[in-house]
Amino acid sequence: MLLIRNLIYWLLLVLITPPIFLLFLPAALFHNGANKMGRVWALTLMWSLKHIIGLNYRVIGRENIPAGPAIICSKHQSGWETLALQEIFPLQVYVAKKELFKLPFFGWGLKLAKTIGIDRSNRAQANTQLMAQGLARKRDGLWITIFPEGTRIPPGQRGKYRQGGARMAQMFEMDLVPVAVNSGEFWPRNSFMKYPGEITVVIGAPIRHNSGTPEEMMAQCEHWIENQQSQISGVGPCAAGKAKAV
Repeated sequence: MLLIRNLIYWLLLVLITPPIFLLFLPAALFHNGANKMGRVWALTLMWSLKHIIGLNYRVIGRENIPAGPAIICSKHQSGWETLALQEIFPLQVYVAKKELFKLPFFGWGLKLAKTIGIDRSNRAQANTQLMAQGLARKRDGLWITIFPEGTRIPPGQRGKYRQGGARMAQMFEMDLVPVAVNSGEFWPRNSFMKYPGEITVVIGAPIRHNSGTPEEMMAQCEHWIENQQSQISGVGPCAAGKAKAV
């Protein structure tokens, strides 16, 4: 039964993506129009995950979301948070590897939605791209979402936290908002299957952009996120050391 629900979810994804992408083109003519269409796409998939797969979520610390644009600094375990953060936070753009722009429909939509694309093979150039594009997005009134570990990390593991988010925070005078999630325990990396249950999202108090050096700010962000991860982990069917529930 779960396999059938997943097949229905993927079928819906395939069916809705091309027509929504076509709406990206005229929407891009308006201020942040493509970003708003991207949010419609994400919210549609979030609805599908809830009502087809049975995958829900709860948010702890929603009161910590600041009134003005900030930099969302989130743990990255699956594709789920790339959708859910658009439902939880105001209109935003992501920092992503520019290779994603080559993907049909999805990648083209990222490009139209002003995603900050960086070349991870060239660190110096990536930093330059990050700063130039990030400042332009702030001027557009958009939040910026960054995954400091740079890639999806399996549950129970920790990647190397990079300082790009903290440097942007200081340069653009935007606070860092740390976010912990246990999404990988329900939506494993590169997995066709998504599993029902309740994902936990924890939002921390903003880290002020002038609260220290980039190294100190990111160390504070990492410490908070990983401490929260230890508290919310181990509950999903795909948690570390746990057998998947089919």
